[in-house]
Amino acid sequence: MNNSTTRTLIVVAFTATALLSSAQQKINDSWSDWANFKKYAAQNAEVPPKQKGEKRVVFLGNSIFEGWLRLRPEFFAGKPYYDRGISGQTTPQMLLRFHEDVLNLQPDVLVLKAGINDIAQNTGPYDQQCTLNNIQSIAQLARANGIKIIICSVLPAKDFKWRPGLEPADKVIALNAAIKAFAEEHKFFYLDLYSAVVDENKGMKAEYADDGVHPTVEGYKVLEPLVEAAIKKVK
Repeated sequence: MNNSTTRTLIVVAFTATALLSSAQQKINDSWSDWANFKKYAAQNAEVPPKQKGEKRVVFLGNSIFEGWLRLRPEFFAGKPYYDRGISGQTTPQMLLRFHEDVLNLQPDVLVLKAGINDIAQNTGPYDQQCTLNNIQSIAQLARANGIKIIICSVLPAKDFKWRPGLEPADKVIALNAAIKAFAEEHKFFYLDLYSAVVDENKGMKAEYADDGVHPTVEGYKVLEPLVEAAIKKVK
């Protein structure tokens, strides 16, 4: 092999290595961005060590939880409650960030609300079993780490303004039935929030959600005592 050929092979190898490294970086960045690990990274780093006797609660969910803190901050004020809702998220995204946004905070209780964005197909076609698998995995991870979990029902939705025509109402009912069956079989706490806000058309009552999906202040006021009572029961 002459010097010219050797140099060519070295250049090819170097280029291939650089391309692979660049591709891997893009994959890593996409993976991180997709799950949105960075959303609460700074806040998580500032969470103080648990105090003796503290019963810490983490709320893992989507925009319904994220909006809760924004519209009703008084519900969280003065309590060891940490809201980790991210708008638009689906169950696989929540499962991916479980370690960062739940486990690292060392909660005693996890309140999980997930599934509506799966039905809305925010990250791909909806498959009830896949969604249920993700919820089951989060619940089992929580239990394995000594965290008590409250699995909330999916709230009713007649349609999605951002993705109309998917006819979610009956899908929500079916998913809730599957979640409840899983919770009962494995002795997890299932919290039925659906029944408190549903209307006669299987949607959310207008006074509780302006857009049919996201609770208003009045909607959160209905949900809050139900969630608070559940937290007290599982502590």
